[in-house]
Amino acid sequence: MPNEIALNVLGQPLVACSFDPLTGFFRDGCCKTNAEDVGSHLVCAVVTNDFLQFSLKRGNDLITPRPEYRFSGLVMGDQWCLCVKRWVEALEAGCAPMIKLESTHIKALETVPLTELQKYAI
Repeated sequence: MPNEIALNVLGQPLVACSFDPLTGFFRDGCCKTNAEDVGSHLVCAVVTNDFLQFSLKRGNDLITPRPEYRFSGLVMGDQWCLCVKRWVEALEAGCAPMIKLESTHIKALETVPLTELQKYAI
């Protein structure tokens, strides 16, 4: 389905999340997904130090640079496509980062209601 236009949670064409750092399951700057994306990298978040520490404690180090994967490590303020379930975990732990609705994939609505996402919209 290469010609299919990805939609955001607002039902509009998906807007890129970040090119620097380059994010997305496909490393194309967008929070696009397909069946291979078992983590469902759907939520375009603006990461905070609290969230980065939370993710590290959960076993996902987003801070340490990994040059072999062309990953420079994230710092507060970076935009990044997060797994929707990790965002929900962070929400439940009180450290969910703000998100860009226009860059968050519509499939996130299968897990989180739009009203909840809107509370964290920038």
